Amino acid sequence: MWRCPQALLLLLLLAGELALGARRGRGRRELAPALHLRGIRDAGGRYCQEQDLCCRGRTDDCALPYLGATCYCDLFCNRTVSDCCPDFWDFCLGVPPPFPPVQGCMRGDRIYPVLGTYWDNCNRCTCQEKGQWECDQEPCLVDQDMISAINQGNYGWRAGNHSAFWGMTLDDGIRYRLGTIRPSSSVTNMNEIHTVLVPGERLPTAFEASEKWPNLIHEPLDQGNCAGSWAFSTAAVASDRVSIHSLGHMTPVLSPQNLLSCDKHNQKGCRGGRLDGAWWFLRRRGVVSDNCYPFSGQERNEAGPEPRCMMHSRAMGRGKRQAIARCPNHHVHANDIYQVTPVYRLGSNEKEIMKELMENGPVQALMEVHEDFFLYQGGIYSHTPVSLGRPERYRRHGTHSVKITGWGEETLPDGRTLKYWSAANSWGPAWGERGHFRIVRGTNECDIESFVLGVWGRVGMEDMGHH
Repeated sequence: MWRCPQALLLLLLLAGELALGARRGRGRRELAPALHLRGIRDAGGRYCQEQDLCCRGRTDDCALPYLGATCYCDLFCNRTVSDCCPDFWDFCLGVPPPFPPVQGCMRGDRIYPVLGTYWDNCNRCTCQEKGQWECDQEPCLVDQDMISAINQGNYGWRAGNHSAFWGMTLDDGIRYRLGTIRPSSSVTNMNEIHTVLVPGERLPTAFEASEKWPNLIHEPLDQGNCAGSWAFSTAAVASDRVSIHSLGHMTPVLSPQNLLSCDKHNQKGCRGGRLDGAWWFLRRRGVVSDNCYPFSGQERNEAGPEPRCMMHSRAMGRGKRQAIARCPNHHVHANDIYQVTPVYRLGSNEKEIMKELMENGPVQALMEVHEDFFLYQGGIYSHTPVSLGRPERYRRHGTHSVKITGWGEETLPDGRTLKYWSAANSWGPAWGERGHFRIVRGTNECDIESFVLGVWGRVGMEDMGHH
């Protein structure tokens, strides 16, 4: 019998193990489905070229991650079952690929079809036929470049992303988040009530209404995407004034929705309104509490008519009124009507505003809101010049109204001392400093000292015990 020499047998066994190992190593790659037959094709991707990677024969390490799979830059990839990287033929062989590229655009690990879209903040991006994305170029309300520029500058306040504004354009913010129409010339020319300071009288360096009148100053509400700051600021100031002037016997949070839905004379509800019209309605018709007539909210771009008025009242004599409708909130039965006296305008001198605020309670102020105000997170606000070098569409402003609740001073790290007003906005407690903000005082920053209003709550002796 022929016997194989021992050395030859050892060589045959070694060759068999190598062949078995090769089969085991090749099996996974050879059994994988063809990448490009599955429609995976990134026509603009640079893989082999990016790594300067082209290998002869079969080299399993000549590989790169590719849209959740693995592609290769070796000659072995160019077989019946192709797992070549998309640019293998162009870069390594200098020939066009043997199949047409799949039409689409890549984003992350996903291929979008032609005309597929995704949203980048407030801008929609659409996949074009040549595999390129085309995005809208609208200025967004949350602008990361502006946030960085403000925080790197020495402006005295911090900017950040308010999540409720993400996805909105700057135009959306001006259109849906403000809503106070500037008063007519006949209103702006109304006589000012000048508060006289006694000779030698000194006002405190800091004052906050909630500290003088605890539990009588109400927290800010959220107007949402309803351009109704005219109603929210009016209801906010009236709520505090009624509470203060009734010595705490009446502490209502008055209903902005009552004004939005029922004050229709030259008013546009969630599309804007005037302060003088709101105060006229509060004096002559009155409103109920927010619990009785809660805010219904409105989505931007919402079509259709404004919600109809669901609260009516009748005269009781001596100017007082009584509700003749049940509360729209059927879980609440108290439908008391709250009213005010005629509104009056204060002088624009900061000392006069301060004295009125300290003696009679929070006041209402008109202000111009610029693009950077939406980004306010804390500190003492003043309008910054960070958008001056950008196209005009990035610089927008509109009219707003707020409730001023106090004042103070703060020394900044650079040694400057800034005087400020503290005020309540109507963008909810998550915005700014728990729904409030501070703004430079004494320089008419953003026109905040140009049109300031006060009012007295209409309170009779019968109200003191009844409520």
